[in-house]
Amino acid sequence: MRAWCWPLLACMFVASAACGPPVDLSKALQVSDVSTGWFDAGIVAGQNKLVPAITFRVKNVSDRTLNVLQVNAIFRRVSETTEWGSAFLPVTGSEGLAPGATTSVLTARSQLGYTGSDQSRDDMLRNSHFIDAKVELLAKYSSTQWTRVYEAPIARQLVTK
Repeated sequence: MRAWCWPLLACMFVASAACGPPVDLSKALQVSDVSTGWFDAGIVAGQNKLVPAITFRVKNVSDRTLNVLQVNAIFRRVSETTEWGSAFLPVTGSEGLAPGATTSVLTARSQLGYTGSDQSRDDMLRNSHFIDAKVELLAKYSSTQWTRVYEAPIARQLVTK
């Protein structure tokens, strides 16, 4: 190996060692200020539309900055295991979320929901055929894998934000 390669290899080794093992996001992120409900998505094709939604904050309780933090909200009907809708949220860029820092309020809404033309939005929520939903929050930073960090039922209430 050429002499000029050794300093380069030493720098790469030190840089990789400084990164350390990946942070376990299920322990490193604290989800707080959670509110769920059904967002009034307006009139679509002449019908009222309601979609499940969640608002929340995320706090980094680890001792490392989490670069390029992302959250994916997966919505499911409680009677099904398949995804019903989703919302992707880029939380931070390369600046990351510092240790102890908390995000501003984040909002995720499904693109799919319920529609009804002859019922008010409140009546839609009380309909006997209405199927409740839940949301699962997955997070990742940098090039790590998606990790579940939170799960909650969607409250049967109208939300405006």
